[in-house]
Amino acid sequence: MALQEATSAAEPAARAQRFRFSEEPGPGEPGAVLEVRIPQVLHFQYGMYIWPCAVVLAQYIWFQRRNLPGKAVLEIGAGVSLPGIVAAKCGAEVILSDSSELPHCLEICQQSCWMNNLPNIQITGITWGEISPELLALPALDIILASDVFFEPEDFEDILTTVYYLLQRNPHVQLWTTYQVRSAECSLEALLYKWELQCIHIPLESFGADKEHLAESALPGRHTVEMMIISLAKNVL
Repeated sequence: MALQEATSAAEPAARAQRFRFSEEPGPGEPGAVLEVRIPQVLHFQYGMYIWPCAVVLAQYIWFQRRNLPGKAVLEIGAGVSLPGIVAAKCGAEVILSDSSELPHCLEICQQSCWMNNLPNIQITGITWGEISPELLALPALDIILASDVFFEPEDFEDILTTVYYLLQRNPHVQLWTTYQVRSAECSLEALLYKWELQCIHIPLESFGADKEHLAESALPGRHTVEMMIISLAKNVL
């Protein structure tokens, strides 16, 4: 489960939230616990806030934590970087990325690292739909994380252009993504088919993400959040 507690940050316009991920204790053994702190800044950019999808994805990462040590993980559209920070705390080698055109989002990635004593995480600017030197310089990857990046329909094609390029370079990579359905008119599945990608849907209850206290929202309630694993069509089992 994930719990969050609001605390004051150094700057008056910022808040820090503490998230606590835990497992049920076994017979005679305490359950594992992980706490992370994530900044939230009053800013017009979407990436400055923690959205329900980020907590659902972070919960899935926590659920998969025993498979993460040593894995090369890239978070795209990271913003406050909750999923990437959790992955790093679970032993993954993480790179955080956000648009090179949004320096404030890259700064908040850095702030998240400092808050969690992760000063050596690489942060890079990657703009969706562009084959940039930063994109070309990425190392081999095992997992890509994306929390609620499918937000504006006009961005979907650019996001999938970047994702498809990364999957072509790393054919066995999986994209772990959470997606909040906001309109029945926007079909992500149709775009995945166009890009020769497939996905499997992971039920929220299978990894403890169907609890109302996640992100202080009424999940699943009126929030339609889906957890998906996307990969090249031939690699989807």
